[in-house]
Amino acid sequence: MYDALLLVSFGAPEGFDQVEPFLKRITEGKNIPPDRLNEIAERYKTVGGISPLNSNIRNLKQQLEIELANRNIEIPIFIGHRNAEPLIDETVNEMKTKGISKCLTWLASPYSSYSSCRQYTENIKDACSKIGADAPHIDQIRRHHDHPGLIEPAADCLRAALQELPSGEETALLFSAHSLPVSMAEACQYEAEIHESASLVANLVDPENLFRKEVVWQSRSGSPSVPWLEPDINDKIKELASDGVKALAVSPIGFPVENFEILWDLDHEAANHAAALGMSFSRAKTINDDPRFVSMIGDLLCERTGEPTLAKAGLGDFSSELEKCEKSCCLSK
Repeated sequence: MYDALLLVSFGAPEGFDQVEPFLKRITEGKNIPPDRLNEIAERYKTVGGISPLNSNIRNLKQQLEIELANRNIEIPIFIGHRNAEPLIDETVNEMKTKGISKCLTWLASPYSSYSSCRQYTENIKDACSKIGADAPHIDQIRRHHDHPGLIEPAADCLRAALQELPSGEETALLFSAHSLPVSMAEACQYEAEIHESASLVANLVDPENLFRKEVVWQSRSGSPSVPWLEPDINDKIKELASDGVKALAVSPIGFPVENFEILWDLDHEAANHAAALGMSFSRAKTINDDPRFVSMIGDLLCERTGEPTLAKAGLGDFSSELEKCEKSCCLSK
């Protein structure tokens, strides 16, 4: 029986004083030029050095506490971030101190890749190794890219975004996710899962197939010589403009919880690029703590404990039912 739930995310700064330590942490060992770090720091300063990610995870924790209490599940919920306080190491040690022996962990990305899945499990394993034999045993909740608790609220958010656009204009629906190096994407189902999630949302929003639909990628980094998943959202916007598309509704399908990359890459760069090309632009809200999303996490926990669930496990063709990742999946390249 599990006696705790751990919510894990990338983490983000929550003030000017946290931006530099945060950037140093995420770029450690990657030989990033100082001018590039300064450029990214300046971007954070445009929003006061604050990303909404950490506060959204805290809000999600609060709603989950209510959800689990309503299901008569009495276990504590912890938060651990890879790159911000509280760090995963600190939280795992706190759980040990509080006598937690067996814990389930939920990762803030529902998609499988080294960056969005395996790397977090390695971080957790390393944290437990530092503690030794007294460390809690931590299992991972399965991937859930096609769960109705994700798909249905994402569809509602995209519908609302569509309503903000002028009627009668040729419109395209864009589904955006974080790009990956192609070599990393070839070692996992990330790309296929993003496409399936986008398709499931599109089928709910546009069952009559009235709009053009595209999966696009954002937030690429690293050497330009390394191929990443394409098309980049800004390249696609330019192409659509040349094809006569006048309006764009963008779903950040790759990010259920709002973060800085959405604010910068979509709300700033993509929106400004579209405006410069004379296109209307509307970005769908993220799911964050939508009650259906909260209920989904409760269901994923109940799947592992043998308790009743409230929704169908998955809507797609290759819904994951793995309780433990295979050794060969989601390699770094």
